[in-house]
Amino acid sequence: MGIRMSSNIFLRIILVVILALVIFFCTKFTTLRNLRPVRKNNKHIANLHLNLTPSEKLTFLSPYGGSWLHGKNNCSCNIGKQWTLLAAYDSKHILSIEKRRKLQYEQHKKRNESPLKNVIIAQPNSPLSYPSNGVEVMPLQSIVIPGLGVFASERRDYMVKLKATQGVFNTIAEVPEGVLNGLGGKELTVTSPSLEFLNIVLKYITYTSKIYHINTADIVSFQFEEHAAEFPILIRQPPMPRLFDPGQDRDINSLVTITTKTFLRYHKLRILIDSIRRFYPNMTIIIADDSEIPEKIEGPHIEQYLMPFAKGWFAGRNLAASQVTTKYLLWVDEDFLFTKDTKLEKLLEVLESTSLDVVGASVNGNKFQFKLWYEKGNEDDGECLFSKPGGFHALDGFPHCVVTSGVVNFFMARTAKILSVGFDPRLARIAHSEFFIDGLGSLLVGSCNDVHIVHQKKEKQTQESLKAVEKRYATFRHANKGQFKSQHSVAILNLGLVLLLFSVT
Repeated sequence: MGIRMSSNIFLRIILVVILALVIFFCTKFTTLRNLRPVRKNNKHIANLHLNLTPSEKLTFLSPYGGSWLHGKNNCSCNIGKQWTLLAAYDSKHILSIEKRRKLQYEQHKKRNESPLKNVIIAQPNSPLSYPSNGVEVMPLQSIVIPGLGVFASERRDYMVKLKATQGVFNTIAEVPEGVLNGLGGKELTVTSPSLEFLNIVLKYITYTSKIYHINTADIVSFQFEEHAAEFPILIRQPPMPRLFDPGQDRDINSLVTITTKTFLRYHKLRILIDSIRRFYPNMTIIIADDSEIPEKIEGPHIEQYLMPFAKGWFAGRNLAASQVTTKYLLWVDEDFLFTKDTKLEKLLEVLESTSLDVVGASVNGNKFQFKLWYEKGNEDDGECLFSKPGGFHALDGFPHCVVTSGVVNFFMARTAKILSVGFDPRLARIAHSEFFIDGLGSLLVGSCNDVHIVHQKKEKQTQESLKAVEKRYATFRHANKGQFKSQHSVAILNLGLVLLLFSVT
């Protein structure tokens, strides 16, 4: 009986061993099979040179369907309808204009270009740890540089170097002599026989800005043996917040001011004001007036500011906007008419809920949205500006709104942003799109089709006095030669000397 039990146990042990061996060999065979090198197919890589796809096949990379420039500053203004900016000038003056523009453009670049525009390529398999983004210091102040470290194999000694151009290095730790060389300078060397101690020292290295600039960057170099890295430290003075108290009830009248400009046509202005008071009886209305013989506009919450005669359209916009004390302003023309669909609360909600600076609406069903694209060209010919109707895409959270570049003459905007761009007072008669061109890169613009305003009906005047007013107003309606020249001089200085303002249909 004992022998039989021993035999059964022995057989079981043998079976377990055999099963284990089977599992082992199956696993090994499968692993080896998976690790077999993939057979290379050299059919497609016999020639290591790739030809670039022709530019006419890369139009999908351009936002407006034009030629893609491969990132080069060599735009070609050869699509769509073109406006010649040089037409207002005698050819003998072009050379001097070009020289003046070049000087102005160099000054512009010096003020606006940032060191961050340079591309920084990270080395492969680098043993260095460093912050790639997000390090910021205020002018003349200090920070501890986060994330510095070295991860290398064992050596007799370890040494790293830090270099800056606009600041100096220091430490907040008490470090033994001989470890740090160059404290208080633009170049700092850290040396230690212990990698662990070196990394502890790097945790407490500080950077101090030494040049007062409100918005620039220092590119710091970090080196260990043949390995080198660069990372930016943003030097920026944050702007002071400008906050507005809407009151406990968040009354729209404490947040929005209506602005307009009038010239001669007081009968239109009074109709506009009457329509506003039907829906917003307590909202402040600011009027810029450059009429020859001013008429006093009476009424509560109305401010009328007088200007020199025929000073101009954009000058009036500047004056009206400059007197606004609320967070937002609403621009309307003097011949508009508020209706039950002129819901300013909807525009206010958009601005309060998004990062938009300007939101337009609909005038007589016309949204007049247009998109702008700016491309850099060579320094001699200037840049290219493209325009196309419509919006870029829907505004998240607001199905009736889109993001665009410019809108119609009925818009609500953040007062501070409007003042930061301003309206060029040289544009006295005909101007609107020019404001959004000047604001490109500064203003985030949207447009909503669920808020409406209308123009006052054009009725034939029966009163002789009003007939005379309309007739005289019409003589100022269109730009004269001087205004036309002014518009083109502004565009030439801003864009260049070639055909640069385009409408892509």
